Amino acid sequence: MFLASPELAAIASKLGPIPTVAEYHADVGVINKEAGKVYRYMNFDQIAEYAEAAKEVTA
Repeated sequence: MFLASPELAAIASKLGPIPTVAEYHADVGVINKEAGKVYRYMNFDQIAEYAEAAKEVTA
């Protein structure tokens, strides 16, 4: 069992084994280049369907 970041887990799932440092840096560069799309899920306030649903929630 390993504790890993989501990025490391994604790269390992693509490669099979846990990547070497070089493999990790090569693939994380691709992830960082597309960060706006990759990390969009973290910005719920900027996703229209979630923002609309949140307006209806009462606390």
